[in-house]
Amino acid sequence: MMAWSRMTARRVRTRSTIALALGLLTIVAAGCGLRQPPDATQIKEQALPIVQATQWTAPGAGTGDVSGNWLATFRDDRLAAAVAEAIVYNTDLLVGATRVEQAQLHAKQAGARMYPTVDFLAKGGAKMSGDGSGIQGAIITASWEIDLWGRVRYGREASSAQAASAQADFEYARQSIAAAVAKSWFLATESELQLLATREAIRSSEALVRLAEDRARVGIGDQQDVLLARAGVGGYRDMLRQLELVRDQAIRSLEILLGRYPAGIAATAPQLPGFPGDVPAGLPSQLLERRPDVIAAERRVAVAFNRIQEAKAARLPVISLTTGVSAISSDLFVLQDHSNPVWNIGANLLMPLFNGGALKTQVEIRTAEQKQAIAEYAQVGLRAFGEVEGALSAELAAREREQILAQTFTDNQQALAVVQARFKVGSADLRVVEQQQLALNATRAALVRVQAEQRIQRVNLHLALGGSFELPPPPTP
Repeated sequence: MMAWSRMTARRVRTRSTIALALGLLTIVAAGCGLRQPPDATQIKEQALPIVQATQWTAPGAGTGDVSGNWLATFRDDRLAAAVAEAIVYNTDLLVGATRVEQAQLHAKQAGARMYPTVDFLAKGGAKMSGDGSGIQGAIITASWEIDLWGRVRYGREASSAQAASAQADFEYARQSIAAAVAKSWFLATESELQLLATREAIRSSEALVRLAEDRARVGIGDQQDVLLARAGVGGYRDMLRQLELVRDQAIRSLEILLGRYPAGIAATAPQLPGFPGDVPAGLPSQLLERRPDVIAAERRVAVAFNRIQEAKAARLPVISLTTGVSAISSDLFVLQDHSNPVWNIGANLLMPLFNGGALKTQVEIRTAEQKQAIAEYAQVGLRAFGEVEGALSAELAAREREQILAQTFTDNQQALAVVQARFKVGSADLRVVEQQQLALNATRAALVRVQAEQRIQRVNLHLALGGSFELPPPPTP
């Protein structure tokens, strides 16, 4: 009879606790939706209130939406293969990938707090056991925090936004590495072209030495002209050695980007790739929605917003449901209740009463962090606008300079031919020939430099616009 009464009492307590839990769950389902963080438009209005741009001010922007796969526009299979190698082996990207993985795991961990926790404890003992209690049995306990105010959910949303931010940062790093490989590729190719031009200048200078020696033998020149011509050859040979060092350093920089040992032996292209046509630049208003680093900054604002709400909810009571089942026995003494297993269910209430203002201060800290996130969004956004405008201006300037230098190079070639002919017949001084040859070589070097710069600025423009790229398919075995 007594056992039946205890069982009836337990059933009544269980039903009451279940009813309480169902009531709390009803409250949660009825009115505890999460507040949403500001969207991209609201963040832009807060961060950049005076920035109003309907079109790019720098000339040279093509019409239409930004297109993807800028890598293919250079039509260089070796460059595409180098970018593909860097995406796989670049050490900076490998570090970035681990950061993304960690952020995703933190988000998964935060989401796990939405579910109950279940623990199991087992103990075996006898009269001669280590603690001498002789108690043996097993206990299973479960607890679940009812997220009445959204504290756990806000934490989960913050971690998810942080993971999205890390993913966007990684995508921007991926685009940046591809751009860095392309620019290093162009610089290495340029250094090779500069070496070819310098070797040609050395051959021309050596021919000038022979001509000066011939003039001295026939009596229309003197030894001073010969020595000046030889000095000119020495100057070009010194320039050649400097350019060889520049070439080696450029190749080593490229090899590091590719994840290789910097041995300075990587093969480069013999010529710069053809220059693509105009690139569609879209509208400034679309840039903030497309660039990965801007998206990452926008997600960090969402992180800060959810952390504020999490801190606010931490000031409110915490309600948890608990349940458990146990079966315990002892060889040394008689337990008060012999009925096994024993079930229990209950609820806990934890309410912060006094903590010296720590929780209130935490809300203020999180609010300040959101202000910082919005200010950093403004920094990233303005930098993005500036990079696009700068790349457009630089590319246009390089294009115009290329036309000017190409014409100047042609004029210098013709002028050199004239003064060389006059020098042969003795009507011109050697110094005039050397000056004209220096002008020709300087123009040739400047032309190669500006041609490489034009392609580098095109890559900068694609990166600034948030343009994507596609990797070539892996080679078939």
